[in-house]
Amino acid sequence: MSARPFVWEKAYPPGLSWDHPIATGLVTALLDEAAREAGARTALYFRSWRCSYAELKQRADRLAAGLLAEGLDREQCIALYLPNSPCHPVAFFGGLRTGARLTHLSPLDAPRELAYKLRDSGARTVITTNLGGLLAGAVKLLEAGLVDRVIVGDDAAFGEPAPEREAIPARPEVIPLDRLAETCEPPANWPQIDPADTALLQYTGGTTGLPKAAILSHANLTAAVSIYDAWFKALYPENRGWERVICALPLFHIYALTTILLRGVRRHSEIILHLRFDAGQVLQDVEQKRATAFPGVPTMWIALLNHPDLGKRDLSSLDRCSSGGAPLPVEVGRRFEEATGRRLAGGWGLTETAPAGTNLLPFGEPRPGSIGIPLPGVEVRVVALDEPARALPPGEVGELAVRGPNVTAGYWNRPEETAATFAGGYLLTGDVGYMAEDGFFYLVDRKKDLIISGGFNVYPQMVEQAIYEHPAVQECIVVGIPDPYRGEAAKAFVTLKPAGEPFTLEALQAFLADKLGRHEIPRALEFRETLPRTAVGKLSRRALREEERLTHAGPTEAAGPAA
Repeated sequence: MSARPFVWEKAYPPGLSWDHPIATGLVTALLDEAAREAGARTALYFRSWRCSYAELKQRADRLAAGLLAEGLDREQCIALYLPNSPCHPVAFFGGLRTGARLTHLSPLDAPRELAYKLRDSGARTVITTNLGGLLAGAVKLLEAGLVDRVIVGDDAAFGEPAPEREAIPARPEVIPLDRLAETCEPPANWPQIDPADTALLQYTGGTTGLPKAAILSHANLTAAVSIYDAWFKALYPENRGWERVICALPLFHIYALTTILLRGVRRHSEIILHLRFDAGQVLQDVEQKRATAFPGVPTMWIALLNHPDLGKRDLSSLDRCSSGGAPLPVEVGRRFEEATGRRLAGGWGLTETAPAGTNLLPFGEPRPGSIGIPLPGVEVRVVALDEPARALPPGEVGELAVRGPNVTAGYWNRPEETAATFAGGYLLTGDVGYMAEDGFFYLVDRKKDLIISGGFNVYPQMVEQAIYEHPAVQECIVVGIPDPYRGEAAKAFVTLKPAGEPFTLEALQAFLADKLGRHEIPRALEFRETLPRTAVGKLSRRALREEERLTHAGPTEAAGPAA
């Protein structure tokens, strides 16, 4: 470990130290404790339906008993293909109770991405719901031979069902979740699980263009919960960390999973589930349900800023406003504080850190552009880009490296990428930045070509591979460009085959609709006679990225720093 005290410890809230004890254990124990200590307290609030912690545990345990009866155990993987409905917490805790490992399928995934994740993870069981076309998509996976069974939660079980609710088909491989849960009593003894056992295979980007799964153990996830718990209890001592939190962020994303669901259960908080983000509904729920916290991504804060009801709603109950998933534009934070009197406290983390990393303080001197200071138990340092074993002093730019009890041990089925991602016990994040003299960290670039659009990762190579399937395309390069709503969006540069006819952006988007997720589809298109190349003849994404940077930069920024 580096020499302590770390410089950033001076900025910690009163009563908190970096070496605060970080507890690790089983994820399922979080719900057990909540049901035991606060069983009557509301856990989930979905539309007009409420569920106590005792009922949530009962539902999860009954589902776990049904899954065990279906032969699912610690040797299996279960895929959750779910939106923000109560089915997700039930399936998440119920699935883990069996000892199985879980993986998330995103409703934004294209069919090929779903197929890849299922094959790679080994999941042969999908748990979904009859909302938003997810059931139809899951049945297609069944018909393609990618899974053996589909377990379906009925939206009607949670109060007045949504209009888009689908009928559950009567076939043996499609099992209603309620029927499965009702047929089995919980066993006298649950399967033995160790904190070191894999709890979750959470997919993130890969160097080949295909996603890779970070292996997150029960210990990793509970360590992250403990880290956040210590931090927020110190920041908000008056409520000891309890919140009534709006969850519009998708639970299939690590940000919402850990910071809202798991930490919420740990603090016996009330979680208000939103199927999807709607700015007007969020503002209404803050006022009418007296929500105390709302974590979001920058696109959500932009939408809230631009909503006509922002100045009309009573937001006085809202204590914590946090932004993550993508860099928060400084101007957005400034405007939000000006409009509401509340500071947006951002932070930085990764799927691989579950996602605890750094956090900004909601008080004190503003530090525009900073990602904050490392959380308790998390050690972050800046290392030389070409020599990751060499730590750099404050002010020097390098790659951010991180270690802690929350950090993944590696990637599923990817030993080479795992080896390349770690140096001296630290995870190399691919993010380039520096630490200021006061211990606050700043990002200046990303080592990889990742595009973050609306808080979701977009990998240019995956987009390019899909574009190359167009019969008129000869070559293409995809780069990220500034987007006033999403933060970034993909732009495609294309050269045509000799007989290829030009096409519109809308035609390209339609062509890619079944090949890519909605967040991955380019929002801009430009045709070129030729594309730039490196000295060895490779297509140069870097050259086009620099072109776009200069195009979108202001006069001073484009000119560079003064001599």
